[in-house]
Amino acid sequence: MNVDTMRHIDHYAGVPLTFALTLGLKLFRLFLPETPKKPKNVLLIELSEMGSAILVDPAMRKLQGQIEGELFFVIFKKNKPSLLLLNTVKEENIFTIDEEGLVPLAQSTLEFLKWCRIKQIDSVIDLELFSRFTALLTGLCGATNRVGFHSFHNEGLYRGDLLTHKVAYNPHMHIAKNFVSLVDALLSSEPQLPYTKRIIGDEEIVLAQTEVSKEQKEAVRAVVAQRYEGFDPQHNPIVLVNSNASDLLPQRRWARANYAKVIEMILAAHPGAIVLLTGSPDEHDGAQALCNMVYNPRCINFAGAVKFLQLPHLYAISAFMLTNDSGPAHFAAITPMHTYVIFGPETPALYGSLGSTTPIFAGMACSPCVSAANHRKTPCSDNQCIAIITPEWVFNTLRPRLDALPH
Repeated sequence: MNVDTMRHIDHYAGVPLTFALTLGLKLFRLFLPETPKKPKNVLLIELSEMGSAILVDPAMRKLQGQIEGELFFVIFKKNKPSLLLLNTVKEENIFTIDEEGLVPLAQSTLEFLKWCRIKQIDSVIDLELFSRFTALLTGLCGATNRVGFHSFHNEGLYRGDLLTHKVAYNPHMHIAKNFVSLVDALLSSEPQLPYTKRIIGDEEIVLAQTEVSKEQKEAVRAVVAQRYEGFDPQHNPIVLVNSNASDLLPQRRWARANYAKVIEMILAAHPGAIVLLTGSPDEHDGAQALCNMVYNPRCINFAGAVKFLQLPHLYAISAFMLTNDSGPAHFAAITPMHTYVIFGPETPALYGSLGSTTPIFAGMACSPCVSAANHRKTPCSDNQCIAIITPEWVFNTLRPRLDALPH
């Protein structure tokens, strides 16, 4: 199911359904009031963003240390691997919803509601900002404590009134801190309106780092050696380039020709460096088109060459990565590797990587143009916020790190 179809369904079906569920829940609670419970088995809902599964990790680890039960997570089936990078949630505690069509979606949703009862979920945190579907899952999962972002007097999207702990989304604070505020609301011993009334420091959103063994590094180096004859880790530093951006927001894409020019500059400036074009197996053809544009044996199509869970191993042996504002920037944050991330319709102040990173952001008057208030949908068909960023700008930004590599 494509993104626009999901948005239309979420709007035309989600608005009346959340309204009806709100009325039904309020009437039901007139006769059977809810008694607040101490959170024990806590479910987190984040369906569509792989990067958010990394950004929420500091909040999850805080929650994990405060409850006696276990953490559970529900996510779209295709995005589940992102949760396995840090293993904060046990794999058996992850439920996946199949979004490939209306029938699989409906069937897996019903199975999810049954699963929640079996797992005795007493608390739920809806991490989404604009999805009525997740609001419905929150209201129907049977949890006594229901935490999420509420619009209050803001002009946010209507998502019903299904929450017991209403948190004010702060559009001027990094999303990782907003996630921490949701956890604070659930753990609060006193009611607040709105939650959460405290300062959340930068030290609270530091990501855990994954451990990569020597054997795991050597296994990935062996794959690189298969793609580049004569590969020598001492003399061939690896530069990663991820030119892909998800279909959720195509305005984030930087032109392929621009990537080609930057890669040519990198290869010319460092005679030993090799550039690996990363991506999923589905992105192989796009990476090959870029590889053909560069036409240099040191520029290698590496899309699909390693498994998703091997990405941290690849990052651990690489010098740095250039990428669009997309999942890989967040996946890399759990390793020491530095990233250069090109931003356009979104801002690094709210969605930047929590790792070692340098954002490249023009900050035009119209940017950022997507937010929780507009369902991350923009009318823009001329993404000058990205087009204005030149290959020379990007290369000059990363050049000091390139020049510092051994020649």
